[in-house]
Amino acid sequence: MDTQQEYDVIIAGSGLGGLTCAAILSKHGFKVCVLEKNKQIGGCLQSFSRNKTVFDSGVHYLGGLEPGQNLHQIFKYLGILDKIKLKKLDLDSFDRVSFRDDPKEYKLAQGYDRFIAELKNDFPSEEKAIREYCEMLKYICEKFPLYNLRMGGLEEKASMLHINAAEYIEGLSSNKRLAQVLSANNLLYAGVREKTPLYVHALVLNSYIESSWKCLDGGSQISKWIGRVITSNGGTILRYQDVKRIVAEGKDVQFMETADGSRFYGKSFISNIHPAVTMDILESDVVRQVYRNRIKNLENTNSAFIVNAVLKPACFPHMNYNVYYHDIEDTWGGHIYDENSWPGNYAMFISPDRHNPNYANSISVMTYMNIRELSEWQNTYNTVARPGNRGEDYEVFKSLKALKLLDLVYRKYPQLKVCIESFTASTPLSFRDYIGGDDGTAYGILKDCSDPFRTFISPRTKLNNLYLTGQNLNMHGILGVSMSALATCGEMIDMEQLLQEIKQA
Repeated sequence: MDTQQEYDVIIAGSGLGGLTCAAILSKHGFKVCVLEKNKQIGGCLQSFSRNKTVFDSGVHYLGGLEPGQNLHQIFKYLGILDKIKLKKLDLDSFDRVSFRDDPKEYKLAQGYDRFIAELKNDFPSEEKAIREYCEMLKYICEKFPLYNLRMGGLEEKASMLHINAAEYIEGLSSNKRLAQVLSANNLLYAGVREKTPLYVHALVLNSYIESSWKCLDGGSQISKWIGRVITSNGGTILRYQDVKRIVAEGKDVQFMETADGSRFYGKSFISNIHPAVTMDILESDVVRQVYRNRIKNLENTNSAFIVNAVLKPACFPHMNYNVYYHDIEDTWGGHIYDENSWPGNYAMFISPDRHNPNYANSISVMTYMNIRELSEWQNTYNTVARPGNRGEDYEVFKSLKALKLLDLVYRKYPQLKVCIESFTASTPLSFRDYIGGDDGTAYGILKDCSDPFRTFISPRTKLNNLYLTGQNLNMHGILGVSMSALATCGEMIDMEQLLQEIKQA
């Protein structure tokens, strides 16, 4: 069927990028429509409940939310900041890092002075290296205009794009442990030793050093409140609408068509779907094969395996920080494994019990997993919107992997063993089916310091009225995706005015 309504902007996908674009454009008077294939909006912000306990599917903590910091200003401008239930992580350690055969826990603290002081306690002779590292992070962040909510060009940041993160960090000092600590949380952006640029590390880490927060009751409240902003501005959000075709004539997209044959007509179109998938469903003679191939051949970041465990009441103390544990020497090497060496590392996120905040009510443990391990089930599909059964073998696979990952966690926290009431696990197939990348990528396209411009994707396409947004453009994470949404909206409204509005919010 053809929908009778014509919109100013139609957006495929309700991940944070699509929602933020819709909210900004609807605030500027555009009539917007967001099409989402799932039951729940939000992409990686989706939450789910097990045994009355809320779990996040992707976003476990956020940075930059103090007054005046970049995400604070964006959320304030969107009108959602005072509605989200937030808890600040410990000032002396938003992350704690530990290693096999080393009883010490290393603290990454909030605020640069505190960050330096905590690391100096552990590495008293490395103050110079620690200070140099912090100055470099701040220097890089200054070079990214949008990150600082100001206008600027590519030439500003160009000199920063080729620096390799692992190489820079390991070159700061001969102290191997310091380098391991500074790179220990690279699971946050699926870092790869040979490829990940220092700017990716800097933009992510700086925002957490500035301030680190956890969403109480799950990250889906962010998408819920942005959704309300959109609808209160006259926008439309339609669930269970899986965009299967983007059809262009000449240099303009005419409509988006969903799985049930519905067609949505608009003046402009934004795809918040992975660019490679966007190219698969785009019917246009104008977008040449060479561009399609370039997008299709870009390497994605690794995928993840996550165990979500419900804990018995008043059993395991709540820790108001995240844990990064490495069972291997190379903190960048967790994605390289065989059956015997998996898992090489993990990140653990702990949620407080609302009725008894001194105790935890749940943990989520994340490690790397390659979708190739799941080739047996590659032709299955399962979401709340489109339920499917992957079979008993799949459940056994998940259970065995979950127990193996939990065994590694028990090595550091033996008391957890008696505190877990129940657990579920999600695999790269969950990421693939819910988020939409072919290989279950956790953070979209991998940035490569040896060829940085190849991995930057412009929000503009060869079509006059088709734009891209989301984590694949410039950066992933809540902050990165918010920046990408600003870049996309800047193609349709006055960017300078938009940044002024955000700064003055």
